[in-house]
Amino acid sequence: MASVTNERYQLRIDGTSTPASTDEYLTTVDPATGDPIAEFAAATASDVDRAVEAARAALPTWQAKSPIERGRIAHRVADVIRENAEKLARIESLDQGKPLEQAESDVEDAIRYFEYYAGVADKLEGKSVPRGEGTLDMTSREPYGVSGQIIPWNFPLSITARGVAPALVAGNTAVVKPAPTTPLSALHFAELCREAGVPDGVVNVVTGGTEPGAALSAHDSVDQLTFTGSVPTGEAVMKSAAETITPVTLELGGKNPAIVLPDADLEEAAFWVATGIFTNAGQVCSAADRAIVHESVYDEFVDLLVDRAESYELGPGVEDADMGPLNHADHYETVLEYIDTGVTEGATLETGGDPLDRDGYFVPPTIFTDVDNGMQIAQEEIFGPVSTVIPFSDREEAIKIANDVEFGLSGGVFSQDVKRALDTARRIDAGSVYVNEWFGGSVETPFGGTKQSGIGREKGLEALDSYLQTKNIAINLD
Repeated sequence: MASVTNERYQLRIDGTSTPASTDEYLTTVDPATGDPIAEFAAATASDVDRAVEAARAALPTWQAKSPIERGRIAHRVADVIRENAEKLARIESLDQGKPLEQAESDVEDAIRYFEYYAGVADKLEGKSVPRGEGTLDMTSREPYGVSGQIIPWNFPLSITARGVAPALVAGNTAVVKPAPTTPLSALHFAELCREAGVPDGVVNVVTGGTEPGAALSAHDSVDQLTFTGSVPTGEAVMKSAAETITPVTLELGGKNPAIVLPDADLEEAAFWVATGIFTNAGQVCSAADRAIVHESVYDEFVDLLVDRAESYELGPGVEDADMGPLNHADHYETVLEYIDTGVTEGATLETGGDPLDRDGYFVPPTIFTDVDNGMQIAQEEIFGPVSTVIPFSDREEAIKIANDVEFGLSGGVFSQDVKRALDTARRIDAGSVYVNEWFGGSVETPFGGTKQSGIGREKGLEALDSYLQTKNIAINLD
């Protein structure tokens, strides 16, 4: 792969590097310094047309390959990513801002997605349906066709692989639109797919601002859409898809509760809640946004959480500090506005809050206590390193608080009583619930939300339901 810094990146369409139709470029910057990293092509709607046409033209060749062959190619993609893992991690860390160790973990996730779905390729079976003598009825699972994938800026490479791997293994082709602040890893990923033997046109990448994303979500030749991002943008994607009756998979925001029961191991709970809210500077949809803590252990838990927050060292991602910067200037300002709102609402700022006096978009780990669940900082996704700690008096109140938001992505329970923890977990309205840990699950486990947190599931075998449709074949044998 070519050098990252000071390079001018083109679109990746039909296996080649090609300029955008207007020959215009945007700049991605290092969030630790604000300095430019590289220029990248600003795609237009006409460029999306070219990418979709290439993906559609590639469908017959890709679908003609046997499932075994598609699986082997997916395995080779995993191998090629592994061969380039060190460089990909540095690209991701520099472009996104996250610590290098976290970027390395994201690259490993990308590898695992391709390994996992490669193993599924020859097991996408239909079934027979018993309808009595004189008939034979069967189903087959078939790809939709062209998959449009709109990728967020918090986990660019990992989420690209999370959607593209099952889409390809199922027999679809893909057009990927990365976020404008983190375009680099997707472009390198497309190059590596070609190196691994993915045919031209099967994976295409169109970079740019809002125009290519809007064009992709509204395109009448896109057969399926996968979007990860904010609720407002997800609503826009869904409205556009409705115009063409295009099925969508949406993984949107969260305001996730971590219930700390009075019998919890508080050291363990504080460790996991800190991990859940400060990883990637809190820029995680499934972050542990709200710690809901029993009043009998509230003060002790807060002290432990504050100690952990104040132990974090901040620095550029490529220096592998404990926490990096926020990804871009607009988001930095948004997070600071939420912190000001929390103070105005009457919550107590225990630690953090003030941005670092240095270049880049650094906000330290921040903790609010004395939070009421009706406050704006407890209801809206901040998407930054801002923890809200809410007291409760009994378990029924904790569950009510946990579910009293418009989101339902993730949740957690901390308790040493297995029965109590399981009962509480079952009553949290969320797609994933973690017990005595955070960010549980893996590539193999389904992930997605309820309520405004989205539609459908990513990861695991359930993800294939987004990329396969069922055909029924009824045969008269009389």
